[in-house]
Amino acid sequence: MSGKEIFMIETLTSEMIARLMEERSLTMREAMDIVFKSKTYSALNNLKTGLYFQSPVYLYDHLQQELNATL
Repeated sequence: MSGKEIFMIETLTSEMIARLMEERSLTMREAMDIVFKSKTYSALNNLKTGLYFQSPVYLYDHLQQELNATL
């Protein structure tokens, strides 16, 4: 994984955490736990999926779908 890919993944991850905190009134720890335990985060870190090329909005929607499916 190159430095550019790492940067893109870290940026998208921080965006997902920030949106979860804002939209669900979560603490940073709670939002981080959700993101880091998600299938979305696992897929984001798999370069073969290409998710790290997607927009933060697309990726957050992907996470939302995952979370709504588990409710």
